[in-house]
Amino acid sequence: MNAPSLDLGIVGNGAIAALIDAQGRIVWGCFPHFDGDPAFCALLSPRHQGAGLWAVELEDFAQAEQRYLRNTAVLVTRLHDRHGGIVEITDLAPRYKQHGRIYHPMMLARRIAPVAGTPRIRMRLAPLTGYGARVPASTSGSNHVRFLLDAVTLRLTSDLPVPYVTDALPLILERPLHCVLGPDETLTRPVDDFVDELLRHTADYWREWVRYLSVPFEWQEAVIRAAITLKLCQFEDTGAIVAAVTTSIPEAPDTPRTWDYRYCWLRDAAFVVRALNRLGATRTMEEYLHYIFNLAAADGELGPVYGITYARELHERDAPDLAGYRGMGPVRIGNDAWRQRQHDIYGSVLLAASQLFFDRRLERPGDAETFARLEPLGAAAARLAGQPDAGLWEFRGTSRVHTYSAAMCWAACDRLARIAGRLGLEPRARHWRDTADRLREGIIARGFHAVRGHFVDAFDGDRLDASLLLLADIGFVRGDDPRFAATVDAIGRELRRGNYLLRYAAPDDFGLPESSFTICTYWYIDALAALGRHDEARELFEHLLARRNPLGLLSEDIDPRSGEAWGNFPQTYSLVGLVNAAMRLSRPWEEAL
Repeated sequence: MNAPSLDLGIVGNGAIAALIDAQGRIVWGCFPHFDGDPAFCALLSPRHQGAGLWAVELEDFAQAEQRYLRNTAVLVTRLHDRHGGIVEITDLAPRYKQHGRIYHPMMLARRIAPVAGTPRIRMRLAPLTGYGARVPASTSGSNHVRFLLDAVTLRLTSDLPVPYVTDALPLILERPLHCVLGPDETLTRPVDDFVDELLRHTADYWREWVRYLSVPFEWQEAVIRAAITLKLCQFEDTGAIVAAVTTSIPEAPDTPRTWDYRYCWLRDAAFVVRALNRLGATRTMEEYLHYIFNLAAADGELGPVYGITYARELHERDAPDLAGYRGMGPVRIGNDAWRQRQHDIYGSVLLAASQLFFDRRLERPGDAETFARLEPLGAAAARLAGQPDAGLWEFRGTSRVHTYSAAMCWAACDRLARIAGRLGLEPRARHWRDTADRLREGIIARGFHAVRGHFVDAFDGDRLDASLLLLADIGFVRGDDPRFAATVDAIGRELRRGNYLLRYAAPDDFGLPESSFTICTYWYIDALAALGRHDEARELFEHLLARRNPLGLLSEDIDPRSGEAWGNFPQTYSLVGLVNAAMRLSRPWEEAL
């Protein structure tokens, strides 16, 4: 297998997700959920070479091409051999409405069909278990193979005879083959009919979902692909939204910055909610707030990150049997960010929740009872606004009063004031307005450097970080405020590297950052647009669009020198930035038609 790249596609359904490389090999997939043991872990170089993947190998392979079925999460890969033979692989994870609810089983389905010539293939299905440690025991029946993983038993049901699966025997592909990998349950109907039905219903589901998005006039394809991918990162059963579906893709070559992102950062998830709200996909917000209310019910204060099923402790450890992406370990399981305090999350949650009280399309809009459940989060924000924290960049060795964290605490109180006013709760509106005004005065006094003339990253400091670009977006300052304009200019001078932005330019716990953080470049684009510098913003936006992988997806980071993608994948932060920038920069429909 060639060195892996992030030219990957994703299929998923709100329960599981799988990453598929340019030759149609499933190289990453965790079971039974996003944060589970990766049965498919070839992306992270398991010591069992040639394992941890599900491949359809074409003899005399020459080239491949990929595409999504239009407006769906169904991926099609075509493999060409050197003799004119073509094989088409169609991959999906079933998702559609059935019996009044969403059907989204722990299941992957594949159809492998001949298109031209007499292609000869092998199917190599070789999962691992224990984070790459072991080849699982397996058993087989007349039409199925069972893999006994540590956490779950997977059953492959197929119309490909079993020996061709267990022994990876070659065969000339003369008719379509159908495969279902999922729960250890007997399939009581023909597998070809079942896969065809899954494909039809799943494609229809996604097309209907996309149909009701409020997309911008320009860049529709890019926004639709980003929106579908963001939706794939929400765990249907609880409403949690993962930051990415991978762990430990390095932020840059040969860096120890390898983190597990298969969890729900409340901040990242809130960004996703706000982006999808702008597109009209409000159900994600409702499901996410259900997740938040369940967390807050147990504890008035919130941590920055939780498991998708509410786990509070995500103890970090290494996976010794996985060498890492391109051999660049360590591969980590868990994330010790759960131990930190990051005070901006209160503002993140309240910003995500605000639309609940103002959007008349919702079946169950926010009411006084919902508001009462949010007020403890505002009280925590007011109490913590001037206290040191790890910040949104999750510094592990330092703690300061970060300007962005304090501004987001202000945002929490500001939004509660607005919500209370909307509900006619005047005493509570006055309380939260007075609290927000008090916080704002303190932030201006200590987070703005009078000599330098711009906001700074921490109270009484003199450095910059890219989070300051969000001060206008959250309403802390107006876009035309000279203090904000000066901050944007200073960030452009100090953090911009060509067409990309760094998070910050100062050393942290691991030295100087090397890669640009893609969401920061999008924040810069938004800030330029807020300042009226639309031509510059559009030029940068078009450049970032060209940095997407061939299927329109983005990872966390980009190397400013090479333009190569690094970091966990697909990164919700980056896709949120794409959606928000496109919505801001696109010509209005009324002008374009």
